[in-house]
Order: sequence, then structure tokens, then C-alpha cells
Amino acid sequence: MASGPAPDPFDDLLNLEDRFYDEGFCQGEADGTRAGQIEGRTLGLENGFKKFVESGRLHGKAVVWANRLSLGQSQEERDRHQLPALPRNGRLQKNVRMLYALVEPGTLSTANTDEAVNDFDDRVKRAQSKARVVEKMLHELATPGTVSGPSSSAVSRERNASSTGTPPPSA
Repeated sequence: MASGPAPDPFDDLLNLEDRFYDEGFCQGEADGTRAGQIEGRTLGLENGFKKFVESGRLHGKAVVWANRLSLGQSQEERDRHQLPALPRNGRLQKNVRMLYALVEPGTLSTANTDEAVNDFDDRVKRAQSKARVVEKMLHELATPGTVSGPSSSAVSRERNASSTGTPPPSA
């Protein structure tokens, strides 16, 4: 009874490289998966922190502006405050209220779902826009005439054009 050819004692040595490669691949894949999860979590925490810092910054601005609005404060109350009161302006009050509503901490969702993250990002972007509007309004109110006149870039273009002898570009 022939049992077939005897096993070659060098087969294990010839397959040694393949076996080490497979073991190394499996270990590398497991380590890479774990490292990727750690790196992804760290990146997510960093991005979330940045978003909430921006939300907090906007919330702080809204609170300060709301407190500076002169809504029924007596002269004595205004004198106690270090920051000057903002003038009465319905549009300014509406924008400050809207800004505060957009970044009010109690209404911002911290859920880790696509819908909640998109809603948070949308609200922060809208709040940034409202903050820019309020900042521009306050700048207009603080220094009237600067915004309604020609812009500084248009004035500088006219000056450059007159010094070079070329006509300014028509708008």
C-alpha cells in the first residue's frame, strides 16, 4: 500500500515567508483599524470643540449686545455700566434677538447624528451672518457716513488712476 509521496521537510521553510507576511498583514490591519478609530475620535473632538467655541463666542456677543441695548434703562443704570448703551433701533434689536435665538445653548443639539450636526452648522452659519449684520449696523451708527460714502477701495482706485493718468474703471 503506497501512501503517496512523503511530505517534504522543506515545505515549511518554503512557506515561511508567506506565513510571516499573512501574520504581519493581520496584525497591521488590526493596529491600523484601532489607530484610525483613535485618530477619527480625536479629529471629531477637535472639530466639535472648534464649533462650540464659535457658538459660545457668538452667544457672548449676543448677550453683551442685548445688555447694551437701551431698553428702558434709567440714566443712573446706564452710568453704572462700563460699556455705552446702544441706541434704540428696531432693526438692531430684532437682529440681536435673532442672533441670541440662533446660538442659545439650551436649544443647540449635541446629538451625534447627521441631521443634528447639519442643523448645528446651519444655525452657527446663520448666526455668523447675523453677527456681521449687527457689527456693520453698530459701525454705521458709531461713525455715520462712512458706509454710505464711496468705499475706501473705490477712492484708492480713483487716486491711483489719477496719478497714473489712466481713467478709473467704470462700475
